[in-house]
Amino acid sequence: MAYIEPVTLSARGIALVPLALSHEAGLRAAALDGELWRLRVTSVPEPEQTRQYIEDALAMRQAGNRFAFAVTEAASGTVLGCTSYHDIVPAVKRVEIGYTWYARRCQRTHVNSNAKLLMMTHAFETLGCHVVGWRTDNFNFASQAAIERLGAQKDGVIRGHALRRDGTIRDTVMYSMRAGEWPEAKAQLLYLLDKPR
Repeated sequence: MAYIEPVTLSARGIALVPLALSHEAGLRAAALDGELWRLRVTSVPEPEQTRQYIEDALAMRQAGNRFAFAVTEAASGTVLGCTSYHDIVPAVKRVEIGYTWYARRCQRTHVNSNAKLLMMTHAFETLGCHVVGWRTDNFNFASQAAIERLGAQKDGVIRGHALRRDGTIRDTVMYSMRAGEWPEAKAQLLYLLDKPR
């Protein structure tokens, strides 16, 4: 049995739906909003690579090391972006959250915090994870700030860790949250999401 079974997570107008080939057009449209593949510090697929991106994610799901979601508007089904559990280690009950990106119109809105709240709640309260982790490019300051707003702690930097799309080698900033830290982080996220905007 897979550690992460297919599930749809939804609240506050968004739904995280298991990524499927049927999301190809929507995912392509989301990436086009802001030409996100041009950012050197993200892994957003170029339009003609969208199907391969989904196929790769599905292969990783089959292998048990990634479970990707299409982030959608619950009412319309419009695809807003993508996010995943990855580096799934059932033996130590650890997952990471990443491969996250959104159409430009959704950035700096409630969408990311809401998606992360859904994923963290599922990870800690359904999967029984001891630790949830995140990683990001050392130059992706927006991502680092977003991860820190979730209440995650910075573990350190892995130097010379991975290739960027432009061929340069990135340092990777690692973050994590332990199960004992989750109740306070959850309370803060709920407070931020529920206060009037």
